[in-house]
Amino acid sequence: MKTLMLGTAIALAAGTAGAQELTLQLKWVTQAQFAGYYVAKDKGFYEEEGLDVTILPGGPDIAPTQVLAGGGADVIVEWMPAALAAREKGLPLVNIAQPFKASGMMLTCLKESGITDPKTDFKGKTLGVWFSGNEYPFLSWMSQLGLSTEGGPDGVTVLKQGFNVDPLLQKQAACISTMTYNEYGQILDAGIAPEDLVTFKYEDQGVATLEDGLYVLQSTLEDDAKVTDLVKFVRASMKGWKYAEEHPEEAAQIVLDNDETGAQTLDHQVRMVTEIGKLTAGSDGTLDEGDYQRTVDTLMAGGSDPVISKAPEGAFTHLITDRAFD
Repeated sequence: MKTLMLGTAIALAAGTAGAQELTLQLKWVTQAQFAGYYVAKDKGFYEEEGLDVTILPGGPDIAPTQVLAGGGADVIVEWMPAALAAREKGLPLVNIAQPFKASGMMLTCLKESGITDPKTDFKGKTLGVWFSGNEYPFLSWMSQLGLSTEGGPDGVTVLKQGFNVDPLLQKQAACISTMTYNEYGQILDAGIAPEDLVTFKYEDQGVATLEDGLYVLQSTLEDDAKVTDLVKFVRASMKGWKYAEEHPEEAAQIVLDNDETGAQTLDHQVRMVTEIGKLTAGSDGTLDEGDYQRTVDTLMAGGSDPVISKAPEGAFTHLITDRAFD
């Protein structure tokens, strides 16, 4: 028996030693927003593909695009507006897969603010907005509404929102940025009832942009060995995402097991996985060109100050997903 166990251990060690290393930089801290990757690692899906994947959590002081540019990661999770803005500024980012089919972003407002229609009721109001690249969809939306973000009675005052819901709870803003799978639930947990809130989903307003795509540098796609690793990575990652959709409680627990901060709770992570499943549903990771074009059109529809000034070229590829699921 000891000989058998020793042989197994040696075999596993050899397998790990022979695995191709790959580093993934997340957009934010360890939470169920990234459950598919943690599940893929925990369930051995990466190992089955011959990969040794390191997952790096993000945070408020971590810009995935900068990490990638500096060689700190092979792949990053990023929102397309930030990726396209960085590309226009000279960083050759390429989307290789799009696990999130729909956007979870919305503005959540207190009903007592009197806001019922963004076209008429945002004027003169203070709105909470995330920055660090997350502001681009909002700025594009306001531009399309013809609203200045410099304040005043005919514009909106932008409150640079931290990654919490305090401005709404403390009534510092009429509306704040929330994700369907995270901050909206935090507002409910704080004791505000759904009937006391009004939500405006970016999807419903026609200004949704793609979130949580997988990006690499163009140079990575010029290396055949790295392309092969990316094919394996995307295939295993999407297997992890589908597993998370089907087993939300187990996926939430896996996320918690990887959270070194101890800041997350199981109930919140289960809710998050469940809501995330609505965004990844129907996606095999292949970027839909219609969704891509909608994102580009939204970002360019900014009047005199668009997020991007021209249609990108070479900003995505189907090479990886075509090979992963052929």
